[in-house]
Amino acid sequence: MFIQTEPTPNPATLKFLPGKDVSPEATLDFTDPEEAARLSPLARRIFAVGGIVGVHLGGDFVSVTKSEAEDWYLLKPAVLGAIMEHYLSGDPTVAPEALERHRDAEARPAEEDATVRAIRELIDTRVRPVVARDGGDIVFHGFERGVVYLHLRGACSGCPSAVVTLKNGIENLLKYYVPEVVEVRAVS
Repeated sequence: MFIQTEPTPNPATLKFLPGKDVSPEATLDFTDPEEAARLSPLARRIFAVGGIVGVHLGGDFVSVTKSEAEDWYLLKPAVLGAIMEHYLSGDPTVAPEALERHRDAEARPAEEDATVRAIRELIDTRVRPVVARDGGDIVFHGFERGVVYLHLRGACSGCPSAVVTLKNGIENLLKYYVPEVVEVRAVS
């Protein structure tokens, strides 16, 4: 098995491409090793390496965020080994309850107004695919009084260029297509 790695704009995060499906049904983000142990055998193995503070599972990639004190030179081989061990084990990447929890969190109200639908569509079709290439994800959190609230995950969380991406990229895109948008803010 050959696993490719790519740097991300966030120096604390590396993107791992195992050449196999990772989480095609949902992007999942883990920052708690105990939660990861319950919900994702793959994330559990990666956290077990030590020095890891975040694991983000995308459709065909895994973004891994290290603690500030750690060095990728030492961690990268261990993370590669954990990913390879996982795929050789035959274990599922995520437990069914993780997908169920994701579906509940992403559930949309039946009566969403046209502005929110337009914002969600732009984020899902134009923004998320682009940030996924960098090992991250951006999820709609809410819209209130002209302000769009977005949750940054994976490589986007804590990334030095996230503010620029939000303000110069996403905010400008949303303002152009949805005149009701006046600002975009990140939430944690």
